[in-house]
Amino acid sequence: MPNAVMLDAKSLGPQIDLSAIRDAVTHLEVFDQSTTQQAKERLANAEIALVNKVVLDAETLKQLPSLRLICVMATGLNNIDLEAAKAQKISVKNVTAYGTASVSQHTLMLMLALANRLPKYQQEVANGAWQRSDFFCLQDHPTLQLAGKRLVMVGQGELGTEVARLAEAFGMQVSFAARPGNEANDSRPSLDDLLPEADIISLHCPLNADTQHLIDQKRLAVAKPSLLLVNCARGGIIDEVAALEALRQGSIGGLAVDVLPVEPPREGHPLLDALEEPLNLIVTPHNAWITPEARQNIIALTAENITQWKRGE
Repeated sequence: MPNAVMLDAKSLGPQIDLSAIRDAVTHLEVFDQSTTQQAKERLANAEIALVNKVVLDAETLKQLPSLRLICVMATGLNNIDLEAAKAQKISVKNVTAYGTASVSQHTLMLMLALANRLPKYQQEVANGAWQRSDFFCLQDHPTLQLAGKRLVMVGQGELGTEVARLAEAFGMQVSFAARPGNEANDSRPSLDDLLPEADIISLHCPLNADTQHLIDQKRLAVAKPSLLLVNCARGGIIDEVAALEALRQGSIGGLAVDVLPVEPPREGHPLLDALEEPLNLIVTPHNAWITPEARQNIIALTAENITQWKRGE
């Protein structure tokens, strides 16, 4: 059985049972965090690298002749030089659909919070507006009843499909947009066709050349002023600066993101600066996926990837 090294176990969060992976390998060495330089040293004798976000570039892989399998404990593979791995006959496996229930739950939470103007009402309760009210409730910010409203989805994979199912349970009318960049060969209507009638847009597509700033100033200009915009996909699919300006001007009704272009946002971001403003704005720290069930599922799927690789699958 092979030797394995896990480079960034801390990224999986607390209280994760690694038994399934330990049972699939001869020995598992676990590091909480690793730089790319440290990875060269720590993987020197490993046949299997277990990694979430550590970058394994071509230069690093060239110095690891024993490496035969990279298990990415996430869906995205952008931290691995896939061409270099292929050239060295290193298999690369990832995990998918491990957090469908977790991310779809988070997505609906953001929709519901925006629809009910939760950020604004929480701010008003905190600053004493309810306590000073002449009436028993506050209702200065009209909420949006989701039943009967049109939800436009970009991305019809497993996650998008589950979000749509949950949205339909709330009575929303769901439409899926054509794949960006492939509208001519797609039977679904384009985002541009659907956007003017959209009450909510939820993004569940990858970030690529066709989706970079998919929601930009031009598209925001034709949206309903009540539009709620939710991004639990990747930062940069929305032009966040343009969306923030539209929110400030009242050109859209709400904005919620679980992702930013650079994570963690050590240098800051305009959306973070705007959180103190009286806006219908929510920023969550890329944690839609972090339920214990989803994180443990990553371990189970990674162990299965190792088992399949040993079988030659």
